[in-house]
Amino acid sequence: MNRMITANAKSKKSLKHGIIDCDFHQTLKSYDDLKPYLPRVWWPRLSAPEASLPITIFKPIPLSRRDASPGNGLPAGSDPEYAISDALDRYNISKAILTGSLLTISAHNNPDYAAAVASAFNDYTLDTWIPTDDRWLASILVATQDPLLAAKEIDRLGSHPKVVQVIMAVSSREPYGQRRYYPIYEAAVRNNLVVAFHGGGEGDGINPPISAAGYPTTNFERHNILAIHHMSQINSIVCEGVFETFPTLKIAFIEGGLAWVPHLMWRMDKNFRAMRSEVPWLKKKPSEYIIEHCRFTTQPIEEPSNQELIQMLSMMRAEKTVMFATDYPHWDNDTPTFVLQKLPEELRRRIAFENAAELYGLTDSYSVEEEGGLTG
Repeated sequence: MNRMITANAKSKKSLKHGIIDCDFHQTLKSYDDLKPYLPRVWWPRLSAPEASLPITIFKPIPLSRRDASPGNGLPAGSDPEYAISDALDRYNISKAILTGSLLTISAHNNPDYAAAVASAFNDYTLDTWIPTDDRWLASILVATQDPLLAAKEIDRLGSHPKVVQVIMAVSSREPYGQRRYYPIYEAAVRNNLVVAFHGGGEGDGINPPISAAGYPTTNFERHNILAIHHMSQINSIVCEGVFETFPTLKIAFIEGGLAWVPHLMWRMDKNFRAMRSEVPWLKKKPSEYIIEHCRFTTQPIEEPSNQELIQMLSMMRAEKTVMFATDYPHWDNDTPTFVLQKLPEELRRRIAFENAAELYGLTDSYSVEEEGGLTG
C-alpha cells in the first residue's frame, strides 16, 4: 500500500510538536543537470547507456510513486517546488534532510569519475534545492572508492550552514570499520557533521553480492534481506573501534529497518564477554557504543502489532536512538501519521523531532508550538 498518498487532513493538528524528516530524496530531471558542475571530460559518460551509474539488475516496482511526479514526464522528486507542496506543506514537516538519489556512485569502477559526479550533485543540490525553502537541509554525498577524495569534498562543503551530514551508500567493497575509511570520519568530525549510511548499491558495480549466499532470484527476495548490509557495517564499525578513535562521531543508519537492532546488540554483547581479548581497544560493551553513537530511521519500519512495536522500540532505547523518515518519494514511503500516531506522546515527540534535532544540532534554532510545526 502506498502510505504517503493517504493524506490525512488532521495531520497538521494531531501532532503537537515539530516533525523532522531524516530521509527525503531529491533527484535530477536528467543527468544533463550535472553538466554545469562537472568537468567537461566526464560529460560523454553521462549519456552512455547504463554507463553513468551502475544499476542493479533488480528493478523496483517502480522505485518512486507516480503521483509524486511534478508532471511533464519528469521524475518524482526532481522539482523542489512540487516537493514543497506535495510533502513539506502537506504534512507540516518542519525540516527535511535531503539524502539524494545517486548513492550507487560508490559502486562505480572509476574513482575519479565517481568523486566528480558526487561533487557535481552536491553543488546541484545547494544551487537548485536549498534556496527554495528554509526547511531543506543538505547532505554531502561522497564516493567511498577513494576516502582521501571523499574527505576533500567534505572539507570543501562542510562549513555550509545548510549542510548537516555526510552521506554514503551502506554497501561497500570493504567494511566501513576498516582504517582505509578513517579520512572520511576525520573530515566529518573536523566539520562537526553526522555520517549517514543509506541503503543503496547492494550488488551494484564493484560492490559485493546482495546476500552473503550470492545473488537472489527476485527483487522480493532481495528486499527481504537488505538490512544485512546495515548490520554488517555497524558490526564492523563497533568491533574495529571506530568510536574509540573518533569519540565524538555520530552515525545515522537510514532506510534499513529497526527490528534487527536489539538482536544484534544482544548477540554482540554476548560474544564480547567470551571474545573480548580479540578487541582490547573496546572499553565498553558493543551495545553501549551503539546507543551512544548510532541513530536509526523509521522507514522502512517493520510492522508488527502495536504492542510488539512498542516493545521492539523499548529494547533499542528508541527514545534516544530512533528518528522519523518518510523516504519520499519512494513507493514504500510513510506519512508522518502512519508511524507516529501508533506511539505514546512522549516517545512520539522524541522520534518525530527531538532525537533528530539533538543529533543535527537544531535545538537552539527552533521552538515547539502547541499545534505542531516550529518557528525559526
